[in-house]
Amino acid sequence: MLDFAIFAVTFLLALVGAVLYLYPAFRQAAGIPGITPTEEKDGNLPDIVNSGSLHEFLVNLHERYGPVVSFWFGRRLVVSLGTVDVLKQHINPNKTSDPFETMLKSLLRYQSGGGNVSENHMRKKLCENGVTNSLKSNFALLLKLSEELLDKWLSYPETQHVPLSQHMLGFAMKSVTQMVMGSTFENDQEVIRFQKNHGTVWSEIGKGFLDGSLDKNTTRKKQYEDALVQLESVLRNIIKERKGRNFSQHIFIDSLVQGNLNDQQILEDSMIFSLASCIITAKLCTWAICFLTTSEEVQKKLYEEINQVFGNGPITPEKIEQLRYCQHVLCETVRTAKLTPVSAQLQDIEGKIDQFIIPRETLVLYALGVVLQDPNTWPSPHKFDPDRFDDELVMKTFSSLGFSGTRECPELRFAYMVTTVLLSVLVKRLHLLSVEGQVIETKYELVTSSREEAWITVSKRY
Repeated sequence: MLDFAIFAVTFLLALVGAVLYLYPAFRQAAGIPGITPTEEKDGNLPDIVNSGSLHEFLVNLHERYGPVVSFWFGRRLVVSLGTVDVLKQHINPNKTSDPFETMLKSLLRYQSGGGNVSENHMRKKLCENGVTNSLKSNFALLLKLSEELLDKWLSYPETQHVPLSQHMLGFAMKSVTQMVMGSTFENDQEVIRFQKNHGTVWSEIGKGFLDGSLDKNTTRKKQYEDALVQLESVLRNIIKERKGRNFSQHIFIDSLVQGNLNDQQILEDSMIFSLASCIITAKLCTWAICFLTTSEEVQKKLYEEINQVFGNGPITPEKIEQLRYCQHVLCETVRTAKLTPVSAQLQDIEGKIDQFIIPRETLVLYALGVVLQDPNTWPSPHKFDPDRFDDELVMKTFSSLGFSGTRECPELRFAYMVTTVLLSVLVKRLHLLSVEGQVIETKYELVTSSREEAWITVSKRY
C-alpha cells in the first residue's frame, strides 16, 4: 500500500480480473448499505483517492453506514466488513488460502496459488515448518544480530538521535535473508543488493500495473522488472544449490525444497515469504519500540519480565516462550498500529452476512484496521495497553482475525519471534526514549508504517 489509494486500484482489479464485470443495471449493491459510483468508469476510486488511503476511506464508510458496507471499484461491487461479529460470520476456518499472501501473489502475477484444498494445505504446512525449523536452526544467528545492534546503540552518546525505521529495516533484512536464504547473505554487500532490489519491487507493488502509470514510465518499469528478475535469479540459484544436499544450517527454503513442490512453486512461495517477512518484521520492530518509548510503565513491566525470565543467564528458545507479557506487547503493537489494515477474499459462492446477501464473485474486504479500533470490542481503542490481552476472550478474538494462534500468517509468526528476541536483548540493557516534540504520522499501506523517519534516543541501564 505504498500510496494505498493506488494499491487499491491494482489489487482489487488484479485479484478479480478474470471475473466478468458487473453491469450498471446491477448497481443496487444487493441492498447492502453504502455509496453509489462517483464515476461510471472508476466507480468510487476518486473517493478513495480523496480519503488518502483505502483504510481511511473504509473508516469513513463504516462510520456512516455500519458494519457491512458496499462501494464500487470500476463496475465491480465491493463489500467491506468492519466488526468482529460480521467477520466471524464470513471467515471460513477451513479455508487454507491466506488473504495477505493472496494479495501479494496477485500483484506479482504469480499463478500457482490457485490449487485445490489439499495442495494449498500442503503448501501452507511447508511454510509453517519452514518458519519453525529456520527459527530453531538459526536462533544463535538471530541473537548475534540482535547483540550487534545493541553494541551499536550502546556506543552512541545519550543525546544522539537514532533513526529507528532505518535501523529496523537493516536489522530485518539481515535476519530474514540469512534465515530464509542462507549463508550467502553473511556478506553485507549481498544484503545491500537484496535490500535495494526488494525496495524497488515493494515500492511498485500496487502502483501502476492496471492504471497504466508503470507502463507509461519506461525507466520505472525497467527498474522494477530488472529488480524482480534479480531477486528471482538469486532464489533460483539458492533453490538449485539446496536441492539434494544436506546443510548444517536449516533455512526456510529447505523446507520448501524438501516438500513435494515444483521449482516454480518453491520460487513463488519463497519470494512471497521473503518480501513480506522483511517488511512485516521491520515494521513490527519499529512500532513496538515506538510504543515502548511513549509508555514508561509498559517498558518497565517488560524489563521486569525479561529480568525475571533470563536473570543473568543466556537468552534461549525455551525461555523466550515464557515471555507472556512480551507476547501481549506485540499483539497490542499489531492492534494499535493496525499493522496490516486490509485483507480480502473473493466470494466463492453466494453468502449471507446478517440479513445481507453477498453475491457470488463479489470481492469482500476485511477492514481489519476498522475492526482493530472498534470501541465495542477494544475499550479505549487508541490506548496502547498490553494488559488487555490478559483476558483470554480478547486473545481469542484477536486470534480469530488471523493475528495470532493457528490462523496467523507465517510471516507474522516469524516476525513475532524475531522481534521478541530483539526486544529481550535491547530492553535488558537500554532505556528506550522518545524524542521530545516528535509527532509520528501514520502511512497506511499494505503494511502500516510511519510517514517520516521515527527517531528515538537510548540510555544505558547499566
